[in-house]
Amino acid sequence: MNLEKIPLFAALTEKMKWLTARQKVLAQNIANSDTPNYRARDLKPLEFRQMIESPEDKSVHINRTNKKHIYVDEITSYETQINRDVSEITPTGNAVLLEEEMMKVAETQIQYELTTSLYRKNLGMLKTALGRR
Repeated sequence: MNLEKIPLFAALTEKMKWLTARQKVLAQNIANSDTPNYRARDLKPLEFRQMIESPEDKSVHINRTNKKHIYVDEITSYETQINRDVSEITPTGNAVLLEEEMMKVAETQIQYELTTSLYRKNLGMLKTALGRR
């Protein structure tokens, strides 16, 4: 049984992929907190309505056919944006606020745990309905 054909599981899987990509971007922000002229980045919010209305068949995926090709990871499948509302900039031009980034990391972790819990509960209900509990 392919769970990705069930819209609920497909939406939850997409949300988990987005949260994973966001966690990578936030980790890059924290890692570059001392880099001169670095601006914090974040992913554009995942719109649930767009996820439902646009079929995945239209999306373009990059295949790596040779080991020597440049590797492009999941982050590029979501649009990133630079945070424009910067309240503090260091003398070196860095605009990463560790407190804000850590709050975003915690928020992302909580959302991921909630999404995996929903996935697990719905999978359990499906198993119960099939009599496989």
